[in-house]
Amino acid sequence: MPVSRQELKERAFAAIDQNRDKIIALGDSIFAEPELGFKEVKTAAKIKKVFEELGYEYQDGAAITGVIAPRKGKESKMKVAVMGELDAVVAPGHRCADPKTGAAHSCGHNCMIAALSGVAYALKDTGIMEELSGDIVLMAVPAEEYVEIGYRNELKKEGKIYFLGGKPEFIRLGYLDDVDVLLMQHSANYEGEQKRAYAGGETIGFLGKLVHYIGKEAHAGGAPHLGINALNAAQIGLMAVNAQRETFQDKDHIRVHPIMTKGGDLVNVVPADVCIETYVRGGSVEAIFDASAKVDRAFKAGADAVGAKCEITNLPGYLPTDFSKDLYDLNYENLKMIIGEEQAGYQAPLSTASGDLGDVSHIMPCIQASIGGAVGVFHSENFEIGDKELAYIVPAKLLVATAIDLLADGAKTGLAVKANFRPKMTKQEYLTVWGGMKE
Repeated sequence: MPVSRQELKERAFAAIDQNRDKIIALGDSIFAEPELGFKEVKTAAKIKKVFEELGYEYQDGAAITGVIAPRKGKESKMKVAVMGELDAVVAPGHRCADPKTGAAHSCGHNCMIAALSGVAYALKDTGIMEELSGDIVLMAVPAEEYVEIGYRNELKKEGKIYFLGGKPEFIRLGYLDDVDVLLMQHSANYEGEQKRAYAGGETIGFLGKLVHYIGKEAHAGGAPHLGINALNAAQIGLMAVNAQRETFQDKDHIRVHPIMTKGGDLVNVVPADVCIETYVRGGSVEAIFDASAKVDRAFKAGADAVGAKCEITNLPGYLPTDFSKDLYDLNYENLKMIIGEEQAGYQAPLSTASGDLGDVSHIMPCIQASIGGAVGVFHSENFEIGDKELAYIVPAKLLVATAIDLLADGAKTGLAVKANFRPKMTKQEYLTVWGGMKE
């Protein structure tokens, strides 16, 4: 007689609770040793150690540092991916920041890998996979945070990557070709609020830019009139970008936030080599491209003003999310079961942050729950994990419970989710329309 979904979930939850200390220890260990994208060697080693202890076969080196561990069901009607992210962000003032790189887990990705390990524990010697009519693949993915754009663009030039984010690379490399549904969760700070977690939450998209101003060197004191000041060009360009802001409509959620990564070479030389990195964010692809054109025009105007050159490299960033309503429904029911209806919300307010799951959501059904437990400000020096039960354990239970719902009973629910989904892009369209963006 088939085992009920509820019984399978109870088995999974018991296994997670039994390994609670290990899950929390892993999350804390990753928090203490942050690494930036495509450099997550230590973090990848930690999740590989979990897989090895469980006897799981895995593939490493996926998109440089990713790790993939497949689990077979009793039959393979479909495949569900459960993902976690390996990388950190830069917050050099954080107590756990890497002293050399400034990397810090001020983003909650350590919670993702901890939860992924919880799912791995739940599927070992519990008889769950033997009751499922589909496969589950555990994926630790690099480089969600779109940082160090110049460095990653060099990796691209060297042919080591094409996209600057981990999930787009997974799409390109074919690791998601046989995946039908993708489940994730992300940490959040709902401290003091009634709702402690949400079944999902949408984010906006963006593209990345590298802006290079080229001037002419000269003695800054003796003969500045013989030079062309690229720093002045950049300053004018930045002011011109600011002058565009009143043209951005609220409904489009446009955000432009440049940083200058190089302002010249020596104080006594007219700056001739100045570099800027920026995002152009927006709630739709159309809005992003419209704002991008305005920003490019503004940056170039700075160069024109002083006779410098301006080279702009546009790079595909991340698409806005478009999560599956069916997966919202499944997550919500499981979340209510795990933390109670009063604390569970259906859809979080729109976030004007961005993530590379948006790219995948245009191709296949996806969901990313938003689960509390964090305190402090994201991407800052005061970010901490305040409630480890909520941040590490609850996500593991939610992910495995929804995977069970999708694949139990002949995978009828999962197959229905797949049938109801209408992709906005095929993989090939994604690679050419978004990934094929030209400079």
